[in-house]
Amino acid sequence: MRTDLLMRSLMFVPAHNETLIESALRRDADVLLLDIEDSVQPIENKEIARDNIIKYLKAGKFDNRVIFPRVNDRESGHLLQDIYQLALEGVDGFLYPKAKKGEDIYFFGKLLETIEYEKKLPRHTFKIIALIETPGAVMNIQDICTACPERLVGVAFGCEDFMTELGGQHDSEGQSIFTARAMIAMGAKANNVVPIDTVHIKVHDLEDLEKNLILSRKLGFEGMLVLNPKELPLVHQYYSPSEEQINWAKEMLELSEEAVKQGKGVAMKDNKFIGPPMVKMAKDILKLNEMIKTKN
Repeated sequence: MRTDLLMRSLMFVPAHNETLIESALRRDADVLLLDIEDSVQPIENKEIARDNIIKYLKAGKFDNRVIFPRVNDRESGHLLQDIYQLALEGVDGFLYPKAKKGEDIYFFGKLLETIEYEKKLPRHTFKIIALIETPGAVMNIQDICTACPERLVGVAFGCEDFMTELGGQHDSEGQSIFTARAMIAMGAKANNVVPIDTVHIKVHDLEDLEKNLILSRKLGFEGMLVLNPKELPLVHQYYSPSEEQINWAKEMLELSEEAVKQGKGVAMKDNKFIGPPMVKMAKDILKLNEMIKTKN
């Protein structure tokens, strides 16, 4: 499903660390991924992480912010406690890790439905972003994207676990993850789900980040997982429409509308037809621009 949530940047924040939470609140990431999973160790810190999220919610510190806690996976023994405690007003949804097949997302969606019913919350209150972290999950991307259409708003690529299971090696050109990225982006777009690119692991190399963002946009990604706040300006730049694109989109719609008024089947510009795909692209650009303006 499509959503009006702006998801250019999704920044991980270890939820057991209040210093990092406070720092994240001073940044302009579109989505805060409040982590209860990998970055929260030892296990005792997971309860601290849940308690911190609840405390910040009650204090109103997450007001006007989009938050998606990253819960633990269904085999961890912590998932039920995670979502039962955090299925609260002010939480937009959950980042579900290690999604391997559609059954995982279907199961998670039904679990959320049960908790919403028990807590007397509207059905489908909580959305899902699925984290694709294994070769099997990449191969099952279509199944994952169609398993819970009422809740699934995004699929995000986790390259580190993927590469570990694949037994592959990172390379400077990104060839080792190119196919996986392309499959995830296509699978998401085929099912009206937002594709979110993997983290940039060289967090201090902004030149390399920019190179990755250029490729990411070419592949069709609409956002990126972020580890370091210093990455946010470039991430927002590349996943936001440029002035040139905005002006182009406005012109396309104006020409299309004028053609309709004149009873013409199609509009023309520079001896080229302005067909439905170009009109749709123009509308998408202007909608994204309005979402960004509303946030700012």
